[in-house]
Amino acid sequence: MHGPISDSLSDPLAGTALRTSRYRVSGMDCGSCAAKIETALRRVPGIHKVRVSVPAGTVTVSHESMLGADAVVRPLTALGYGATPADAVAEAGPSSCGGGCCGAEAQPHSHSHSHEHSQDHSHGHSHGHDDASEAPWWRGRKARLTLAAGAALAAATALGLLVPAAEPWAFPLALLVGLVPVARRALAAARAGTPFSIEMLMTVAAIGALLIGAVEEAATVLVLFLVGELLEGVAAGRARAGIRGLTALVPDTALLEQDGGAPHSVPAAGLAVGSVILVRPGDRVAADGIVLSGRSAVDESPVTGESVPKPKAEGDEVFAGTINADGALRVCVTAAARDNTIARIVRLVEEAQASKAPTERLIDRFARFYTPGIVGVAALVAVVPPLLSGGDWTEWIYRALAVLLIGCPCALVISTPAAIAAGLSNGARRGLLLKGGAVLEALGGITTVAFDKTGTLTEGKPRVTDLIPLLGSEAELLADAAALEAGSSHPLARAILAAAAERGIAPPAADEATALPGAGLTGKVDGRLLALLSPQAAASSLSAAQADRAAAFAEAGKTVSVLLVDGIPAGLIAMRDEPRPDARSGIEALERAGIRSLMVTGDNARTAGAVAGMLGMAAHAELLPDDKLRIVRDLQARGQRVAKVGDGINDAPALAAADVGIAMGGGTDVALETADAAILHGRVGDVAALVALSRRTMANIRQNIALALGLKAVFLLTTVLGVTGLWPAILADTGATVLVTANALRLLSIRP
Repeated sequence: MHGPISDSLSDPLAGTALRTSRYRVSGMDCGSCAAKIETALRRVPGIHKVRVSVPAGTVTVSHESMLGADAVVRPLTALGYGATPADAVAEAGPSSCGGGCCGAEAQPHSHSHSHEHSQDHSHGHSHGHDDASEAPWWRGRKARLTLAAGAALAAATALGLLVPAAEPWAFPLALLVGLVPVARRALAAARAGTPFSIEMLMTVAAIGALLIGAVEEAATVLVLFLVGELLEGVAAGRARAGIRGLTALVPDTALLEQDGGAPHSVPAAGLAVGSVILVRPGDRVAADGIVLSGRSAVDESPVTGESVPKPKAEGDEVFAGTINADGALRVCVTAAARDNTIARIVRLVEEAQASKAPTERLIDRFARFYTPGIVGVAALVAVVPPLLSGGDWTEWIYRALAVLLIGCPCALVISTPAAIAAGLSNGARRGLLLKGGAVLEALGGITTVAFDKTGTLTEGKPRVTDLIPLLGSEAELLADAAALEAGSSHPLARAILAAAAERGIAPPAADEATALPGAGLTGKVDGRLLALLSPQAAASSLSAAQADRAAAFAEAGKTVSVLLVDGIPAGLIAMRDEPRPDARSGIEALERAGIRSLMVTGDNARTAGAVAGMLGMAAHAELLPDDKLRIVRDLQARGQRVAKVGDGINDAPALAAADVGIAMGGGTDVALETADAAILHGRVGDVAALVALSRRTMANIRQNIALALGLKAVFLLTTVLGVTGLWPAILADTGATVLVTANALRLLSIRP
């Protein structure tokens, strides 16, 4: 889906041009709502596929090109829901970044480049429905209906006490206030193909109670039912707001530089790729982009969860929604509003919530048979005892009506998606993105994690680890080496320059700097001839002890450079791509969870072995992508459930083959779209956090199913035995739904 309003696609079977359109639906709060909507839309001619996401509050339909929005909105309105085409952002054509944007251009998001077709306009189809994300719950249609029904019941009760003669007609009128809207929804659902809806069960029970003289009880039960529906809506809105709230992180306006004039305020949603914006200290960044000029620290916690601001300078990437701390930045926009990091995170989570987990699909199939079964049981309770044993018809019809209310499957149907949605939302807030409930469910069963090395277990760039001065001090050694490397973009050169900068060393200027292919480089500094060479190239100048020292560094997986001054060894500099700070603790956390870790890398065996030894794990080195795939397949053949963690590019075959592929990245397209899950922080420990989140979510689902079925079993038994009646029945149903939803929402606040 990737958030399009309507994308063109073709149906290979029918040869018909199809489009995919997405709609925001208000008033959709539970699995029963989703089932009614899906059934109704599948019956509309021209609609081929329907996908409903209760947590996201969206419906996505694949339909023939000429089908207008009315064809989708009309049946939803008839069912009592508000529906509007999802908001679109005008697509900006890509353009180059003026003023030197490091050649950055927008990444091609062909999946997101969609165009609203001419029929897709809203036609004002709000119909008085308030979207939970835009209006407080007490102003919604359900709240108004609940208040009206409650007020009517209170008025009937007061009138019955003051004027007893008015009681026979006061309570039926109070019942009708709430029953008429519910009955209309029940009939609409029946016409749309869902005869066994909760509204139909409620309508039958209320009319039956009216016929057998239990009018006061029926009116009270209806008010309790409406209160329960209202509580479901509040809970669903709260879960939904957790993700939609991310969109509020992006400011509404941005300061745009144009034609050399002073920056002026424009809507952030309309920023084109290539635009240059000014981000002042304290402002939120309005778009993904590259820093053109300026230096500042940027708080990226809204995107990555990292609490420590990151320094940003020319050429560095910044994300929409992050906060500029202390310096002005000129930023070249590299992604349109619909494709920025925040928008893609929201879209990914909404898609994930729409993707059903295996447990959820099982519950849905069960519920399709469960509800008609309950209706059958209620019919038997009403008919069999009076016919076989001469029981009182009124009493047994009353019990049957209570059975109908208890049997509502709402709590059972919502038990899994509520927990899945809360788990996905919790993960997204912590920079742990998962593509659906199936992934969240699978993670809990992982037994082996195969890690890539470079950029996954390690930081992906070498650092200076050892300085061994042979002439002079460490500072002099580093200054001379940095003088030769100044201006070079080689990773080892950047490591030396970074080490000098960290120590506050300003390297002197080097003259006649010359690269020696395969050996190193030479140059003159203050009249001295300097050479920075590999140990092999400098072998003739090294003593046996110095050569042994260099060899020991190499055995530890480090790259060594030898500095010669006028042909005399002046020092050794050892560098290595070091493990991430939390790599060891992350591996230990997996071990405590009963999960084995191993390294699969294309790096040389010596370097891989050294890093793996530091982390306490086995290593498989010098592997091609096909070799990594083979290792994953071999583990699976031995009964292991494998998660593969990598960068999402050269590990693509293994990521795809693993039971769960996890991309380690910072919000890039690859990290968000290649694998099943993505870790935005770049922390090894977050792999264990993903597993823990999965296990907590699955435990929550089991608790929810036990609550839903357990309460219903108890009250079904007590109702058939005559211990409880209509009021406890509806309280049991509403109570189970509220308990299940509240239990699922606990996952929103859990922290590792």
